[in-house]
Amino acid sequence: MKQLCLAFCLLATPALAEIETARDLMDAKSYPAAMAELLPAARSGNAEAEELIGVMYALGLGVERDDIRAFEWYLRASLKGHAGAQSGIGWYYEVGRGMPAPDLVRAYMWYTLSAIGGDPDAAISLEEVVKKMTPEQIEKAHVLVDDYRVWLYPFR
Repeated sequence: MKQLCLAFCLLATPALAEIETARDLMDAKSYPAAMAELLPAARSGNAEAEELIGVMYALGLGVERDDIRAFEWYLRASLKGHAGAQSGIGWYYEVGRGMPAPDLVRAYMWYTLSAIGGDPDAAISLEEVVKKMTPEQIEKAHVLVDDYRVWLYPFR
């Protein structure tokens, strides 16, 4: 068991170092360098790196703002249980940016999953989106939440 933990720690450390370096570079507004640090980790499936790349595309940090690419990077991280990315997906669905129209059912679903995952701001987002929804929409959203929750958060 110790060997497995050691192997995992050795594999995880470079990705964590890349992400911390990328965060420092983002703080220093060195966005192209931050992207260069994030891409290897994101392409290896690191949800934190994927979410940060989503942020960069959503806000146009060192790249041209691209809502479709931002959404896709957020989605990758969201499906791995990244609560911050799930809130990002919820926001895209709520406002409909980069989409044909808002989808409040899916916004509610992603905000709820984000809250389950521990995002402290998700409850506020849920409170706001529910004001725009019909009881039927809320019911549909709960069905989707139940479908995803058992897969994303089997022990919660």
